[in-house]
Amino acid sequence: MPFVAVDNTRLYYRLEGIAGRPVLVLSHSLGCDHGMWAPQMPDLLTHFQVLRFDTRGHGVSDATAGEYSIERLGRDALGLLDTLKISKFAFCGLSMGGAIGQWLALHAADRMTHLVLANTSSRFASHLLEARRQAVLKDGIGAVIDGAIQRFFLPDTIALPDANAARGASAASVRSVFLGTDPNGYAGCCAAIRDVNFTDSLPKIKVPTLVIAGDRDVSTPWAEHGEILFGNIPGARATRLPAAHLSNIDCPRAFTTALLNFVLSEETSTDSLQTGERTRRAALGDEHVNRSKANATEFTADFLDLITRYAWGSIWSRPGLDRRTRYLLTLTATAALARWEEFRLHVRAGLAHDLEPCDLKEALLQAAIYAGVPAANTGFHIASEELEKAREKNEAATQSK
Repeated sequence: MPFVAVDNTRLYYRLEGIAGRPVLVLSHSLGCDHGMWAPQMPDLLTHFQVLRFDTRGHGVSDATAGEYSIERLGRDALGLLDTLKISKFAFCGLSMGGAIGQWLALHAADRMTHLVLANTSSRFASHLLEARRQAVLKDGIGAVIDGAIQRFFLPDTIALPDANAARGASAASVRSVFLGTDPNGYAGCCAAIRDVNFTDSLPKIKVPTLVIAGDRDVSTPWAEHGEILFGNIPGARATRLPAAHLSNIDCPRAFTTALLNFVLSEETSTDSLQTGERTRRAALGDEHVNRSKANATEFTADFLDLITRYAWGSIWSRPGLDRRTRYLLTLTATAALARWEEFRLHVRAGLAHDLEPCDLKEALLQAAIYAGVPAANTGFHIASEELEKAREKNEAATQSK
């Protein structure tokens, strides 16, 4: 298991993704561990190398004795980053993680590219945190678990209805982790959060910052918490979600989209032609794009530029939907409109990158109901042809080895 030692304390971490991509650090809430971010990981790994870690006193990191400070937790994070030789990073922290993020922005701003402060505060309700600290030291984690879970999630997330099965599974996982948290570690972090007071220092934060708040968060509501961060950090942006305290679980897609839109905003807006060219090649392959550009004429060049900038640079490059979903949407739309040349192009490209035969089948069954059986019939015929071509190509490649 990956551990590092910081200040004679063993910290657990997970560094995932393709080396060389920008690093995004995720820092969890009190009573949770790095697994809290599981709903975000598939989408984040498309763009980043992601570092998650268990804060001191949580998960499988060591729970040292005594009260902690937010400086201690911040230096733990820096020690981990130094050990892994990560010099630049974006940081997203929720609740306790957001307090760590504020400390880092005030003491290591030169290393940070972006800061996301979710469901957090520059100054927490110290009397409540002290009460929880004393309760767990006296009676164990069970003394605070029920109240914490009610604050963490919306009622329908906890209730596990079929419509919210994924959210419910995440909530159940958080509860299990919470119950396994070392009381000494939980109490130590309660002390660290209890003593946080960054309000007067917020104007000194120069890192581009996004504040995410939950409209039904009773732990750090927008009033006197999120609004203070937003109003006092220069140039901060804000997003409010219909969520309780763990907004990344109550609203996983909206949370991830807000994070990605913020951190990737400069990349996607600086040069839509360059971004579109990169996305088009990733989705359709170099062979198709090179052939298309070679066949372009003075008459068609502006149209090719239009497609690259807007279809690929402005739409396909948006982080709100993954590429597999965009392929499927394109396939159902082109089938419904009988745009069979485009349908075939995206079947072929999808199979070469993000789609499997089962994806094509489901998209065409959906089209059969909403666009008509004749459209689906043609779509199945074209898809079958492309699947056979892909099979023959793979066999030829295998025989040539």
